[in-house]
Amino acid sequence: MLRMTRKLVKPTTPGLVRLEVVRTERLTPHWMRVTFGHGDIDRFVPLGYDQWFRLFLPLGGDEALDRIPAKANKLFGYLKYLRIPEGERPVMRNYSVRAYRPAGPSGGAEIDVDFVLHGSGPTAGPASRWASQAHEGESVVIIDEGLRFNPERGVDRVLLVADETGAPAVASICASLPATASGTAFIEAPSSDDVLEFEAPPGVEVRWLLRDPQAKPGSAALATLSGLAADALPAQPLHAFIVGEQSLPTTARRMLIADHGVPKEQISLVGYWREGAGSPTPKPQAASEHAPDDERRATTERETRA
Repeated sequence: MLRMTRKLVKPTTPGLVRLEVVRTERLTPHWMRVTFGHGDIDRFVPLGYDQWFRLFLPLGGDEALDRIPAKANKLFGYLKYLRIPEGERPVMRNYSVRAYRPAGPSGGAEIDVDFVLHGSGPTAGPASRWASQAHEGESVVIIDEGLRFNPERGVDRVLLVADETGAPAVASICASLPATASGTAFIEAPSSDDVLEFEAPPGVEVRWLLRDPQAKPGSAALATLSGLAADALPAQPLHAFIVGEQSLPTTARRMLIADHGVPKEQISLVGYWREGAGSPTPKPQAASEHAPDDERRATTERETRA
């Protein structure tokens, strides 16, 4: 079971937040951006960095959203959620806020969420399939879960590593870092067409790594880390943040500790999914409800991001 190595930042938006699709944009062959707003958007408190949330999709009809328990991300609420009949029960997945825009003269507040698109028809994950067909006015529900990247643990020097499922989190972290921050962001992508430009401090180098189509996700990032010279990392102390397919953060963590002498306390990692695993609805991380200072269980199923 993959765990975080840093204290998390608690969410500040309470309860269920109902939103509507405002628009969609196909960014690349494997990226679809869905912008949410309206509904309860004014209750949402943006935290920046890698703020993430539980997303409930009404695959059985919008009326099912009214049946989601207020604490569906906690153990007892999750058990109530499971009592909603299959076929009516909204699908629950985990996503990061790519960007937040406050209300202004041109309209209300908005949240951008970037979905990885993979497969087609029956081979596509339910969230991937939903995002590819989403239309204006559709309703969803989210539950804010706070941050996994704790800025109090260091933002001056960073090392960010991710496959495509972690790219939105890395991009949002870069946008939230102070202008004086330095470091490197390694992001793995399935093709050159999926490379995206995003805001980062001048001192943070963003390097996109292209993965061979037949290679395992995370392989290009691990090969790059393995080939780094001993002095190639940002000066310590640094805050390393590694996310993606489960083997990427676990292997990268071992490399940083063994080859570069990075203390384990300076490394945050999350396994977003596991190659070859099934795709049950992700279970809530109940440990955080009773022990908020403990390390939280990381989700490891691919469908939590697809």
